[in-house]
Amino acid sequence: MMELVVHGSKTFCYTGGKPFDAQKPTVIFLHGVLNDHSVWILQTRSLAHHGWNVLAPDLPGHGKSAGDPPTSVEAAADFVLALMDAAGVGKAALVGHSFGALIALEAAARAPERVSHLVLVGVAFPMKVSPVLLEASQNDPEKAIALVNTFSHSTLAPPPSGLGPGTWLYGGSRALMRRVLASNTRVNVFHTGFKACDGYAGGDAAMAKVTAPTLFVLGRHDQMTPPKAAQTLVRAARHGTVETVPGGHAMMLEAPDAVLAALHRFLQA
Repeated sequence: MMELVVHGSKTFCYTGGKPFDAQKPTVIFLHGVLNDHSVWILQTRSLAHHGWNVLAPDLPGHGKSAGDPPTSVEAAADFVLALMDAAGVGKAALVGHSFGALIALEAAARAPERVSHLVLVGVAFPMKVSPVLLEASQNDPEKAIALVNTFSHSTLAPPPSGLGPGTWLYGGSRALMRRVLASNTRVNVFHTGFKACDGYAGGDAAMAKVTAPTLFVLGRHDQMTPPKAAQTLVRAARHGTVETVPGGHAMMLEAPDAVLAALHRFLQA
């Protein structure tokens, strides 16, 4: 792990168990709403042990990172570029999940010369959030957490799932979301993140500016961001490829090996 100061605030970054070396090729992993760096645990560790620098930050105001949580995708993209500056990284591959995928897309559009590869996992555009979830995330977070976990997980993912036999993905994901929500006593990062996703209107314009090869990793049974909801971006990508993996929206944990294999193939091509 390492800590960087970004926009004047401490940012926690997981490095996959290896020291950070700015001379190596770098991959930055961006998590989704009410998550943190830990959702990428298998993928980050594997790449870090196979020649890559890994930076998996907790977004500002989330988990172990200080600062104000981003209220828009655009603000979060600015954070990513500032994070690269703070780490001394001129160019990196960006990998984002859900809200993190929109952030990666916007960052790649704002500074295309700084992005070597773009990976959008569980992405949709527009990424509209149902009024029920928006309201519950603000006024009844426990209800919203339960709803999100119901729609984010598939019972069709191949065993042994994320961390081996006995792993309870629903319970683990709920615990993570509760922990991240409790990590910020000033701002409801659940509602803030959902509003940022719901309000983002720049996806089409952003994709038109992206020059990096782009990989779409889509969950076959994803109910939060169904594969069909990514097709506008897929068609607009200049150098786009699609990999469909088993599982739902939480595919990094439900189908970790499939997601990792897709990343390895794409980044090493």
